[in-house]
Amino acid sequence: MSRALGAAARVLAGVGIGVGAVAGATVFKLNGRYRPALQYGFSPFEVGAPSEDVTFTADDGVRLAGWWLEASDAETVVICCHGHRGTKADMLGIGSGLWRAGHSVLLFDFRGNGDSGDGPQSLSHFEQRDVRAAVDLVRGRCPEARIAVVGFSMGAAATILAAAEDHRIEAVVADSAFAMMSDVVAAAYAKYRLPGAVVPAANLLNRAVRGYSFDEVRPVDRIAAIAPRPMLLLHGTADQVIPYEHMVLLAEAAGPGATESVTFDGAEHCGGYFADRPGYIALVNDFLDRAFA
Repeated sequence: MSRALGAAARVLAGVGIGVGAVAGATVFKLNGRYRPALQYGFSPFEVGAPSEDVTFTADDGVRLAGWWLEASDAETVVICCHGHRGTKADMLGIGSGLWRAGHSVLLFDFRGNGDSGDGPQSLSHFEQRDVRAAVDLVRGRCPEARIAVVGFSMGAAATILAAAEDHRIEAVVADSAFAMMSDVVAAAYAKYRLPGAVVPAANLLNRAVRGYSFDEVRPVDRIAAIAPRPMLLLHGTADQVIPYEHMVLLAEAAGPGATESVTFDGAEHCGGYFADRPGYIALVNDFLDRAFA
């Protein structure tokens, strides 16, 4: 009997260690610093767009860096927000396309990425500050401009959360946004055949170490506050990072008729742009033209 209890205790201890290891790895993956050393990178030069290097500061003191693409006589400014572990260079395609369509455009690096300074990172929790700081920069440079934000993945979730509070953002385009942070973590676990039951442990550790809970990052709870401002949701049906169901949940939570939704059949995460680049830019530009008409 005592041997059986001892064996059971060892199994439980092993399970506990395993859960703790997975939870710790999750917290690091979501929030830890990761800045790959890139000797060379793309800039607006590669897409033939004249630009100005700009810097600005989030309200917690983190220095942010961006590229400003000025369109003469533009009455609108579009802020483009990259995804988790990305950089502003990821936005050169959509950014230069919207610039050629007649909008001034701001591309910037979220904290801890690209040319921006280090600061507390997360999956859209702290990054909302960066979106608001970008809006501050636009408002300072162009006081009368109408502002739209185009976000991808984490950047899309941060955009929804920021726009719910900041009515200076007059239109939102959210590509591959998640509805609930906890479900993104669970989907990642499922991809590697890890039990979703580990999510609560990761959440507790994240709150203890990083100071915020997964439950504080739920765009699905805030998206209704954006109405009646125009919003476009985009998502691929084959997305394995943020499943397509997240867009369905966001559209439902926004309320009847509050959003336009476009599905890219067979597209993977943030794959709609790559399926048809000119068509994607035209789609987003048409939405913005109607939003600001």
